[in-house]
Amino acid sequence: MQLAKLTPGLCFASAAIAMNFASATSATAETITVTDLAGRSVEVERDPDHVVLAEGRMIYSLALLDRDDPFARIAGWKDDLINFDPDAWRKYEAAFPAAADIPRLGSPYADDWNLESVISLGTDVVFMNLGELLKAQESGIIEKLDEAGIATVFVDFRQDPTANTVTSIQLMGRILDRRDEADEFTDFYTAQMNRIYATIERIPLDERPVVFIERAAGYNPNECCGTFGASNLGRLVDLAGGRNWGSSMFPGFGGNVSLEAVFADDPDVIVGTGANWSEANPATQAVLFGYEATPEAVQERLAVLAERPGWPEMSAVKNGQFHSVYHQFYNSPYHFVAMQAFAKWFHPDLFADLDPEATMRELHDRFLPIDFSGVFWGTLETATN
Repeated sequence: MQLAKLTPGLCFASAAIAMNFASATSATAETITVTDLAGRSVEVERDPDHVVLAEGRMIYSLALLDRDDPFARIAGWKDDLINFDPDAWRKYEAAFPAAADIPRLGSPYADDWNLESVISLGTDVVFMNLGELLKAQESGIIEKLDEAGIATVFVDFRQDPTANTVTSIQLMGRILDRRDEADEFTDFYTAQMNRIYATIERIPLDERPVVFIERAAGYNPNECCGTFGASNLGRLVDLAGGRNWGSSMFPGFGGNVSLEAVFADDPDVIVGTGANWSEANPATQAVLFGYEATPEAVQERLAVLAERPGWPEMSAVKNGQFHSVYHQFYNSPYHFVAMQAFAKWFHPDLFADLDPEATMRELHDRFLPIDFSGVFWGTLETATN
């Protein structure tokens, strides 16, 4: 399988996969040697039966590969999907009821993660998020798992997703013996990202709007503002033809900024992120995007966010450029859908034929074991738009 040519931002050579088949360590298991997203050479069982997810939201990726039952080989996982994306969890639980019985292990970097339990589950490999590499090194968990004969493999859909998603999916596909599924999805991913690049490259920098992303907008009603720097959703803004406001302040993932600074600069476009956090935080004012969201509820929450003190005077609110998007795009291989929504918001005339919802439906129809429903992005409806 030959991937379409990517822009420099999608270069994934930094984590090239080295697949060297090794002699089996037992009569029942074949091992392979891979290079993970942390640059580590790891010997891991090929097609393992018992996988532990250090982050539950990795199911977004596993579902692309183990499409008949993404939970079949999960021996244990963290409960972040259940707590912070309950719409998705209920969707998957309805399709795969046995998933409710999977042990919830907590965080591998905290005291509540019982190594003995992980060993007793017969775990072959633990998939970890690259963003937690330092914590994993400091806790010594990698060495402890290695001593127990359990491989740890780092993947990345959050730190630098536009660079590392293809590599991460290919890596997981090789370990899980789902190479055809990995190839099929990464071809689709690349094609969807490339639908934007040729057009964006022709847009002069001074014709690209300044975009402020409010991370987890309204999650805590009295707090503002977290934003993304030059990576993750901030990188998507730049690749979709905007100028990410936070990139000049944070060369990396992101951080917190004062509301006064945002008001003073008055960016052209505002994009919040939201998800169904109402169960984890009943007081939240965030837009509750997800598989159970409705357009009416999305508009109600967008209006609440736009009516916070000082916000009605922002140019983006007045000019119909106040948007919000599903927060979990920031940590999944589906972020190309968000990027397409961004491109339509920033340059509607240039991307009149681009249909992010059709892309989202195709993603589900072709690659996922659950059907599409709900709402995952929206624009505040005003008298001017």
